[in-house]
Amino acid sequence: MRARDDRGVAFPSPLVILSIVAVAMAVIAYVATSGSGGSSEMEPVSKPAPSATASPTIAPEPEPVKKKVKKVNRAKVYVAIFNNSNISGLAGSTASTARDAGWQVVGSDNWMGMIPAPTVYYPPRLKAAAKLLAKDLDITRLMPAVDPMNFDRLTVILTASYSG
Repeated sequence: MRARDDRGVAFPSPLVILSIVAVAMAVIAYVATSGSGGSSEMEPVSKPAPSATASPTIAPEPEPVKKKVKKVNRAKVYVAIFNNSNISGLAGSTASTARDAGWQVVGSDNWMGMIPAPTVYYPPRLKAAAKLLAKDLDITRLMPAVDPMNFDRLTVILTASYSG
């Protein structure tokens, strides 16, 4: 039988040091964040006595900011019209309607893909023109342009639900 060691349990020294440091940090944090426990009285800050009272000046009310409405020149805006339905000639007839309203239609063709409703797609700088074109063609859905659309024009994609 082996003789028992008189030293008892020996912990690894990094574990002991880490434990002592953690307890010390907890005590420091507790002391730093807790008050003295009693009520601390604060001295009131004295304000300087007002000297002569100045007459209040009334600032003029700022005028409401008016948005500048840009007049859209239909003839300077390029428009491409696409048919996303099985209705033959839908893009061509809608292109004629847009031309008659003064828009510069630069092409019409078929569109492959799934579009949920007739839509006018616009680049950011042509948003006002897109609203006007949508009104002219009785289209209620407007969306920002996405690839592969050209960003120099409005793109109209028609679906079978378009009655134009």
